[in-house]
Amino acid sequence: MTIDPLSQLPLFATDHQLAVAIVGRDRASMWVKTVIPQLERKGFPRIDPLHDGRPVPLVRKFYEGYFGITAGFNVAAPDGKENLGMWKSRRRRASDE
Repeated sequence: MTIDPLSQLPLFATDHQLAVAIVGRDRASMWVKTVIPQLERKGFPRIDPLHDGRPVPLVRKFYEGYFGITAGFNVAAPDGKENLGMWKSRRRRASDE
């Protein structure tokens, strides 16, 4: 059973709390300084001034979109008509041999 680190955070988390949950304690400082500014340009949730933190549900939603999870499994269009009958094997009859 895996534990989702984001589910352990409060509704509004600090950048450091998010960093520890996403990349771990060892890389948290680097992530806060270099990665968050890049992610903000791609739509990463901003800090809510009233709550002094980023909304964790929106951070989760951001990553679902970032990894393509919300796109679903039917991303590719069909490439043509399927002919499932071509895979049926023919039985050899005694008269065919």
